[in-house]
Amino acid sequence: MAKNKEIKTNAMRILERQKIPYQIMTYECDEFVDALKIADQLGLPYEKMYKTLVTIGSSKNYFVFVIPIHRELDLKKAARSVGEKSVAMIHVKEINAVTGYIRGGCTAIGMKKQYVTRIDESAEKLETMIVSGGKIGAQIELKPEDLRRASGGEFADIIA
Repeated sequence: MAKNKEIKTNAMRILERQKIPYQIMTYECDEFVDALKIADQLGLPYEKMYKTLVTIGSSKNYFVFVIPIHRELDLKKAARSVGEKSVAMIHVKEINAVTGYIRGGCTAIGMKKQYVTRIDESAEKLETMIVSGGKIGAQIELKPEDLRRASGGEFADIIA
């Protein structure tokens, strides 16, 4: 797929700077839609697509979790994986202020600040995975290890 200059996001620029190969997949969408609908629209298996969730810990620090789109984050496992007593999802209204991205376009690469990031260990078994490209209408496919490297994350058991 040709790289389209119009949709280059901060996440894509970071991947290019780090010389990490990725593929862009675009889809028509003007507002947030459920990731399962995007997977269906693009004909992608749910197991390969991951969503990025942002939480706040009991310490008031933010934490980022990347999990399969058809699974739920286990808040207890997530908290343990980052050494917190508890974590809670941040409110949708806070996503942009905390990450610099909007709901539906949030990715673990290139947020406003480098937050502690955990990627569900299920990703390690995949050859490639798909995550948001940093804006609604763009997904990126890359190797799980490359996402880990670009996001400064670690793999962990974090899904219910």
